[in-house]
Amino acid sequence: MRPRILLAAAWLAAAGGLAHAVQDGLGADVESLLAFARERHPELAAMRHAAEAARAGLPAASALPDPMLGIELRDFATPVSGPNLLPARVGSTRYTLTQTLPWAGKRDLQQERAAAEAAAADSRAAATWADLAWQIKQAFARRYLQAESLRTARENLALLDQLERIAAVRYASGLVPQQDALRAQSEHTALAAEIASLEGEAAMTEARLKALLGGAFEAPLASPAQLRPAAALPAAGALAERLRERNPRLATETALSRVAEKERALVYRNRYPDFKLGVAALQERTRIAGYDLMFEVNIPLQQDSRRAQELAAERQRDAATARREAVLNAALAELGESQAALDAARRVETLLATRLLPQAELTVQAALAGYENGKVDFAAVLDAQRQLRQARVALLQARVDQEARRADIERAIGEEL
Repeated sequence: MRPRILLAAAWLAAAGGLAHAVQDGLGADVESLLAFARERHPELAAMRHAAEAARAGLPAASALPDPMLGIELRDFATPVSGPNLLPARVGSTRYTLTQTLPWAGKRDLQQERAAAEAAAADSRAAATWADLAWQIKQAFARRYLQAESLRTARENLALLDQLERIAAVRYASGLVPQQDALRAQSEHTALAAEIASLEGEAAMTEARLKALLGGAFEAPLASPAQLRPAAALPAAGALAERLRERNPRLATETALSRVAEKERALVYRNRYPDFKLGVAALQERTRIAGYDLMFEVNIPLQQDSRRAQELAAERQRDAATARREAVLNAALAELGESQAALDAARRVETLLATRLLPQAELTVQAALAGYENGKVDFAAVLDAQRQLRQARVALLQARVDQEARRADIERAIGEEL
């Protein structure tokens, strides 16, 4: 088979993309990485434990204070008998049992505040997972780009080897100048250096991805097989609504705003007194001589202190509300940018796949034919080869950009598309 036909077949095979079977093992797809991190990541586990602790404390939030039991020994020491601590040997003994009762509604507000704090803890755990999942998706997309770029570069290196051999044969036959053979060797060396750089970047990305997984292991990750299938993007209004309902950072600020509101209501309830009820029994020697019933109430007289506390609670509530609005605005802006970037990446992919890449393939075939017939110099062949490789990498980059922007949108709306 003639050299031109061999090279053209090789270019077309590379253009079509060699099929890769999905490798088994951790790292072949992003889903396996996410499942591993969800089970193993220590920071996520810590946030979950914190949320469980907040929920476990809910029953105690509205509980009454423990009652107090008091014993009072009267006339326990006399000049005749000296001191004595036995109730039957002193003048009299008073037994008191008291219970503090908050003003009506305070316990309900304490329960509601604790529930809001537990909701905030749950949302923090969800936000931690959303950020971690986003980082894993981004790292996987970057690793996929590097792996596919390496595959494309190695295919081009093999083709350059063929070109270098052809140029050497034609130079030995006196058909082309020595410059062609030297140019092929120079291009081969430059591409080999680029492959070495890509291999270093891939190793760093793998190390970063292992750190994101939270597991201490030495085994290499499986080679990334493929990106997730493309997902239909809902309308902008529907995505914004899902963001308002499920964004974990927004949910955290919403819960903290409720905490501040309940705290404010509790501070205002301090305008009203708390009560203390008690019963007492009086023992004289070995008999009960009588019973007492007690009632106490605190008098809220410190108005300056109370007004300062109320003002502080008001400002805390206002600050929490403002933080929530700031988080919402930032999330909506991020969502809009990600949608626009995803749409642009899809348009770029369409143009590259339907127009630029086929044109680059035809240019390579024409350059190879012209070089064999002596109508095109070697530089034109190398330039056509370089343009084809750049088109493939650009197409790959457009697909990876879509995956990265999809991860941005999923982090913003708090769920998978």
